[in-house]
Amino acid sequence: MTRARFPARRRRRWEALYATRLYQWTLIGAAPSRTRGRPPDPWAGDPARGSAIIAGSLPAGDGALPVGATGWPADPAGEAAAAAVHGFAWLRDLRAVSSGRARQVAGDLTARWMAAHAGWSPVAWRIDVLGERLFNWLVGLPFVCGDDEALQAALLASLARQARHLARAVPRAEDNSQRFAAHKGLVAACLCLPGHEGGLATTLGRLERDIGRQILPDGGHAERSPSVQLAVLTALIDIRGTLLAAKAEVPDFVQGAIDRMVPLLRSLRHGDGGLALFNDSVEEDRGRVDAVIAHSEVKGKALSSAPHSGFQRLAAGRTVVVQDTGAPAAGGTALHAHAGTLSFEMSAGRERLVVNCGAYPDGGHQWREALRATAAHSTVTVNDTNSYEIGPADGRRRAAMDVTCSRRERDGAVWVHARHDGYGRSAGVIHDRVLYLSAAGDDLRGRDGLTGRGDAAFAVRFHLHPQVQVSLNEARTAVLLNPPSGRGWRMQADGGRLDVAESVYFGGGERRRTSQIVVSGRLAGGAATVRWRFGRVT
Repeated sequence: MTRARFPARRRRRWEALYATRLYQWTLIGAAPSRTRGRPPDPWAGDPARGSAIIAGSLPAGDGALPVGATGWPADPAGEAAAAAVHGFAWLRDLRAVSSGRARQVAGDLTARWMAAHAGWSPVAWRIDVLGERLFNWLVGLPFVCGDDEALQAALLASLARQARHLARAVPRAEDNSQRFAAHKGLVAACLCLPGHEGGLATTLGRLERDIGRQILPDGGHAERSPSVQLAVLTALIDIRGTLLAAKAEVPDFVQGAIDRMVPLLRSLRHGDGGLALFNDSVEEDRGRVDAVIAHSEVKGKALSSAPHSGFQRLAAGRTVVVQDTGAPAAGGTALHAHAGTLSFEMSAGRERLVVNCGAYPDGGHQWREALRATAAHSTVTVNDTNSYEIGPADGRRRAAMDVTCSRRERDGAVWVHARHDGYGRSAGVIHDRVLYLSAAGDDLRGRDGLTGRGDAAFAVRFHLHPQVQVSLNEARTAVLLNPPSGRGWRMQADGGRLDVAESVYFGGGERRRTSQIVVSGRLAGGAATVRWRFGRVT
């Protein structure tokens, strides 16, 4: 067994143990007869989704899972959709309906889940899913059980069993963002379930370790994903709220992490309030992002430069540009890594113009791997290959990528100069990109330089949001971009052949057809330079 593959093999060994009857027997123990309070839940439910659940349709990721009259339904296709079902966040949608029928459905579905999933299974008992379920069950226990003492006793016994397993599983799990949802569930269990109080110090100690290892000095999460940034920040806010509700001290490392993470999250937002699409992210719901920032109670402004996380934000006038200037995450934190180094996104006001293609929510699908590729990002591809070797987050060592970045500002204008050597091994090529945004925000210019050997083929891609209509002039010297507002932009480029091609967009959670601008050519004498500009049409 090689050291590089040890994390994945170790995980499989533990999972094989968890699935045995002997292990399930070890989870049996005293069950509490009541709770000591419950966690606060500041997040609003959706009455429309709650009504759909009552009608027999459980929310499952971006889809829905039909629920029959008896039994727990089979898992939906896709791990992310199954995780959403097993996490029970949809209980707050039923609570938002606030009716006797909603309460009855909540109790019935919870009882059916306990009957079907008393034993370990890979998704339902995954540490982040389990942590979310513990938290959501403790929040919703009075609503779910009502006056049904038998259901309450069964629910409390199940909570105790799941909490015992989670406390054992967390230290054996990989170092990635899933641990924060697990910590949230354990903190709630330690504070709300009699008999579990003794685990609080250990849980907080592990949380402190994970904050130290995964939350970077500039407030970004090590996985470099805006969607993960939002999820981890939400978990920390819930942990803080649970501690405060129990009149327990909030450790400085929890509040300090929240204070650092909010400005970075703000820097990853576009003018429409949604998130930029880097490293497995989608736009996310604007209302949810607003709510997380509001409940953080942190007033820090958006960061312009996040050198540890590897992002740059250029903002002037009503124009926002967010650029990925960091190396892809590695090891356990490579769970969401995309090969999009030096890609950028651009929005004007509330309209997105230049984007990356987004993310497919579930693994094991050809779209997921396609969207992780360099060609799915607004950056440069060489020889139609990826700038970084992407693959499963199994702890394998990959060739390190060297990325450098510098920033300069003068009289309101901003320059960002970044380079990477991701194509050094495969093609002997270095990619150098300079971005310039004028003080008025009406002029974005770029220069992509490639130096290396041979006559490698290149393509500079600018994926466009589906709302943008695009037309290429007959001389192939300029492209006109028309967003819904009618305030157009003209893109011009030299140093390669200018074309408009088809593309796809998954930023909203579903596939949409769109277009991309492509400037292509070959290195000559071991070098190539493409200059381009997006200018506002007056």
